[in-house]
Amino acid sequence: MFAPQLILVPTDFSGFSDKAVSMAAEIAERTNAKIHLLHVVDRLQQCAMDYCFPPEEMQRIESGSMKEAAGKMKEEVKKIVQSRKIDVTCDVKAGVPYEEILNEQRRKKADLIVIASHGRTGILKNLIGSVAERVVRGAACPVLIAR
Repeated sequence: MFAPQLILVPTDFSGFSDKAVSMAAEIAERTNAKIHLLHVVDRLQQCAMDYCFPPEEMQRIESGSMKEAAGKMKEEVKKIVQSRKIDVTCDVKAGVPYEEILNEQRRKKADLIVIASHGRTGILKNLIGSVAERVVRGAACPVLIAR
């Protein structure tokens, strides 16, 4: 039986991600694995059309997003550990979500990624690059997609 040692769980704090976190917690509890939660703050475009945000404003927005995410991450960890005896670590990064997820998997040597799928279908699936799909394609370990 496959028994992961470290499960990477990317979260965007949505209901979809909550399901992935719950699945990862169940697996971790059964296999005595550790969970590493990751939230990636997507970088904003500095310029749109004819207007550009000043670099200081971009830094302020990103810093605020990182602080807010760190607070939410602490709440997420509390929810997991209060009902189960699981070792949970967490991190907040800024960047392109799928790239940061794949980089974190390699850095931490996670042997399973549990990620939520937003279930996009039809034309939206083709127009909007799915983070989960890109993670599946680039991961160096098994990926479990929670629908």
